[in-house]
Amino acid sequence: MSMWDGNTPDSLVDISTRFCVQNLETFCNFEPTTKRYYLRITLPNEICERMLTSQKQDSRTIDDDFLRIFKDPRTTRLRRVNLSKSTVTDEGLDVVLRHNLIELDISDCDKITEESLTLINEFGSDLLSLNVGTSVHIFPDNATSNAIVLLAQMQAEPHLSSTNNTSGCILKTPNLRKLIFREMSVPMQDGYFPILLKPLKHLQSLDLSGCFNLGSLSFLTHMTQLASLTLYNVPRVQNMINAICQMKTLRHLDISQHIEKHGVYRNPNQLLTQIVDSLPRLVSLDISGTNLAGTGVAEHDHTDIDERTTTKWAALRPTTAAVTDISGLRNRVNSPLDFLGLYGTSHNACHRHHIPAKKITGDANERQTLTAAHAYLDRADILQKVLNDLFKIVRFETCYNAKAALEVILNAMEKHLTDKHIQISGSASLFYILKGEEKKHFNIKINHKLIKVVLDAMCEHTFDTTMMRNGCLTLCQFKIPQDVLFDYKRLVRILLHVVSEDDQEDFVQRIGIYLLNSLACQVDGTQKQLVGDLGAINIMLRLIECRLQRQLCDDVMEIAWSTMWNVTDETPVNCLRFLEGRGMTFFLECLHMFTNKAELLRNMMGLLGNVAEVQELRPRLMTEEFIKVFSELLDSTSDGIEVSYNAAGVLSHIASDGKESWNITSPKREDVLQRMVDAIERWDIKTKRNINYRSFEPILRLLYVEHTAEAQHWAVWALANLTCVYPEKYCDLIKEEKGIEILNELINRGTVQEKVKELAALVISHCESFKEGNGIVAMDE
Repeated sequence: MSMWDGNTPDSLVDISTRFCVQNLETFCNFEPTTKRYYLRITLPNEICERMLTSQKQDSRTIDDDFLRIFKDPRTTRLRRVNLSKSTVTDEGLDVVLRHNLIELDISDCDKITEESLTLINEFGSDLLSLNVGTSVHIFPDNATSNAIVLLAQMQAEPHLSSTNNTSGCILKTPNLRKLIFREMSVPMQDGYFPILLKPLKHLQSLDLSGCFNLGSLSFLTHMTQLASLTLYNVPRVQNMINAICQMKTLRHLDISQHIEKHGVYRNPNQLLTQIVDSLPRLVSLDISGTNLAGTGVAEHDHTDIDERTTTKWAALRPTTAAVTDISGLRNRVNSPLDFLGLYGTSHNACHRHHIPAKKITGDANERQTLTAAHAYLDRADILQKVLNDLFKIVRFETCYNAKAALEVILNAMEKHLTDKHIQISGSASLFYILKGEEKKHFNIKINHKLIKVVLDAMCEHTFDTTMMRNGCLTLCQFKIPQDVLFDYKRLVRILLHVVSEDDQEDFVQRIGIYLLNSLACQVDGTQKQLVGDLGAINIMLRLIECRLQRQLCDDVMEIAWSTMWNVTDETPVNCLRFLEGRGMTFFLECLHMFTNKAELLRNMMGLLGNVAEVQELRPRLMTEEFIKVFSELLDSTSDGIEVSYNAAGVLSHIASDGKESWNITSPKREDVLQRMVDAIERWDIKTKRNINYRSFEPILRLLYVEHTAEAQHWAVWALANLTCVYPEKYCDLIKEEKGIEILNELINRGTVQEKVKELAALVISHCESFKEGNGIVAMDE
């Protein structure tokens, strides 16, 4: 299924499977003594294999404990198993092999040993495909003496090779059709690879990339079904050409190189001609990183190839000249190859005209680059270069197929998570793709995949500044927090790490704290508390303390206060964390050191407004020093009315606890409250605001405080202002929280001041006008 399929929900089977894998107790019993899960139901093959796939896709570890669920082949069934890059050991592999698999991938499973070779040989009779890949050491370092004796007997008595006798073989999988093992180096020993491979008579696809000491490959010439042979990064391929040319069934041949010295051939034009003319079924050829494409200049046929070879191949070539800039492919002009790998060839072969192939890998244009990215997805060394080429296209040129570019970048980043260079290059390209017009066509599934891949990269390369910068910038292209709620906790963890690193690049720290602040805004209390639980308050306070020591008020300082303002909103536990982290000390220091920083002052007072809403914390604010500061800030004109408004809100909540709670002698309660009323009456009811309320519950609570009319005055003014300026947002909120009923009750109380009643009536009028669709006209002040 393509990532570009419709924005439809996952199937019920996939959703259920994912849930079960995340909650093993749904279908397993947990044994406390062994701390293991044991299956209690019977599962069909389809579900078992989906469980493995889900476990792998969701970045959870496939280990021996997980595989024990499938220990009994009578109640579970596996046929195709991909354990690549897992922590499975011989014990876990034993479990799955007993299912008589037909496909097995254990590439990059570095905990598997030679013991598993015995298991594969014991249970591998049905195996059709085996991927050993790299970093897996299941084969012995040397061929056994018994096996060498057997090889000698097979050479002396050919009839032995046609029997099914597998004694002395290294790999006893007689039905194997596909085999991949890479970068295997054995001591110089002509008998090793023949003993390993010769018994595998039914092989159709063989990948020996990076293997050393393969000899002449003559031991493969008897394989009459071999259709695909990959010898990427294999040295001394020139010595194997004659044997390769005898493999008449080959449809795909890859002799590409990443190591430059291994890609230099004598008489390249003649060699390429020999290969192409010898393999009549060949439709796919990769000669990337070699000089086999020649110089692009017409050359004569006289060479230092021996006379017999020259005569033989000259007889096979047609006499009519064909037009191509690659001399060795002139006989394929009229029957072009389906695929031709030319990436990194000498003399820029991919830039030439008249190349007889339908698909070409190279760096001449976008199409070649995308083809290369698809073709070399398994080859991190080449893929790094290809992704750099692709970055240049999406950054400096017009990318005509952004969808294809995006898909191949995501696949590369998923497949090579531990490769820092691929992650950095890929994430840089993602940033520019997301800035383009194509982004508006991305659905939820695509956005989730993009975000997951970026977060995976940031988690894997946490201490790399470039990766953190690329990741943060890419995430800024999404709607925060809406687009990232599905992986909220992980993103918060990453961003807290980004902003807390002392040696973090300033720009990265700024963008990180910006994202963190956006994450804390417009989310519910559970998520706000989670941010606090993960240490956000302490980290913000540490950032503030550091800047106070440096006497620096920068973006990080201001956003740190804003972040705490957001995460303390209706979240008492975070308010407590602020107070216990010496937050009020830092507040006073910032106030005195950065007197003229309007945004800083607004953010600090907004935060203290949240603290003051928590009744059990208000006594901590009842000190002469704090009350004096709040009272003085009532007259502030910094940032419009915001600082004065928030100071009044703090004092209203403190005063709502009654006279008996005012346990300081100076300033006096009545003086502070009068000063607050004077400030309120100076404010313009139509003032635009820089504030966001998720709930009016703390404000509505003040309307019941009959002993302090000043607190009621501030509360109804706040509601009147917000419903006047932002009716579409706040009129509905008033109604949802039963505010109209509370205001009507307030108006009907005889003890309430007339000014308060007028403002209450104004709020009701705003809401009624908004409901009727009329414009709202505030009362004259």
